Parts: sequence; structure tokens; C-alpha cells
Amino acid sequence: MTGAEVRAFLNEQRVVVCATNGPRGWPHLMPLWYVIRGEDVWAWTYAKSQKARNLERDPRATLALEEGEQYHELRGVMIEARTAVHRDLEVVAAVGAEVFERYGTASYGPEYEEALRAQAVKRVALQFRPERISTWDHRKLGGVY
Repeated sequence: MTGAEVRAFLNEQRVVVCATNGPRGWPHLMPLWYVIRGEDVWAWTYAKSQKARNLERDPRATLALEEGEQYHELRGVMIEARTAVHRDLEVVAAVGAEVFERYGTASYGPEYEEALRAQAVKRVALQFRPERISTWDHRKLGGVY
């Protein structure tokens, strides 16, 4: 995929699978809702979650997104990234608001702001900075495998 195709694909998809290095050496895979900010993928998660603890210990993560039902339809993106774990309440709340807006869970008003901040206190923002991107798009193979 071209850079523009990767960006469009990331904007179309809804869930990224995040792989971190677990405490026993096994990959830890979890789905995340996310937003795109510039070249980086951002998400938020509970500060006490296993993925957050894994990323604090080892900032390497692999993100994967794929779609398609049959072989000739498969396309996807895999991102190897270094992760910054943000704890600043304003940063975390801003990412949470973007996630809520992207996924249609935002409802504006004082109650929304209060609920968002109550969640942000318990969470961290994850900034995935891509170091390497791999893509595939079997639709471009024209039936030749």
C-alpha cells in the first residue's frame, strides 16, 4: 500500500490489535480503539492494565489491522512502534475525548466532561510512534498468487 492508502485504511478501520511483550516472555495481544494524530496512532487504556504495564517495562509494540473474508480480499497493515505512555491528565483526557468522538460515544455537556475526566484519572494515553510499517493488499494481485 502507498502511504496515502495506509492512512485511508487506518482511518477506515475501527479496532487495532496491539501486541506487547508480556511479563513471562509471551506476546500479549489486546484490541484497542484508536485515533490518528499526525503519523502516530494514539489510544487510551487503564493505567493498571497488563498492556500498560508491559509498555512501561518495554516500549516496543506491534499493531495489526486486517480486513477481508477471502484470500483475494485480504489487506492489512502491521506497525512496529515505540510507545510513549502519557500520564498527564490533560493529555489523557484529550485522547479520551478524541476516541469517544471517533467511535460515536461522545455526548457533550457538563455531565460528559465530568465522566470523561473521571475516566481519564484512571487511564493512560498510549502514543505509538511507527518505526516500521508492513502492508499487504491481495486485491492488487489480480488473482495471481
